[in-house]
Amino acid sequence: MAEHRQLQRAALLDAARTLLTEGGMEALTFPALAARTGLARSSVYEYFRSRAVVVEALCEVDFPLWAAEIEAGMESCDSAAERIEAYVRGQLALAGDPRHRAVVAISALELDEAARERIRAAHGNLVGLVVRALEDLGHERPRLAAALLQGIVEAAVRQAEQSAAGPRAGCPAEGPEAIADAAVAMALHGLDRF
Repeated sequence: MAEHRQLQRAALLDAARTLLTEGGMEALTFPALAARTGLARSSVYEYFRSRAVVVEALCEVDFPLWAAEIEAGMESCDSAAERIEAYVRGQLALAGDPRHRAVVAISALELDEAARERIRAAHGNLVGLVVRALEDLGHERPRLAAALLQGIVEAAVRQAEQSAAGPRAGCPAEGPEAIADAAVAMALHGLDRF
């Protein structure tokens, strides 16, 4: 019986991933989950009492996988500068995933503070990888630099989202690769080489 419940829960999470990828956060509804899995809507509530709980479960399962991808990308690099570049590019690639964008949007709106804090703590472990790379580069204040680097990544994510929405007056639309290149340049060289 426990194995059946685990399989059903996994099927619901897979359906949630598909819905988020196909239609964003608006697509993640309990009727849609029920239809995707062949369960009655009331059965979905036996596994998750709200959409926020579904998203929290997705974060618990998927964040370690996403973090492992970024970490593996960083570990495959030969130098500290390459590890920082891999971190920036990995974060931007992840942010471009429609499912990740939808999870982030729902998390901001529907998760309670304790759940958001768990996500921030897990994300902090990734930042620790950047701190080590900055220490290897001999940076005098690696923790501060890592926090500022994360700000560059977040700004690049916002820029990519705005560019995907279309050009605005006075702001040419940049492609994701150009935005990633600019973010890496700023992270590694500051404004003088941007």
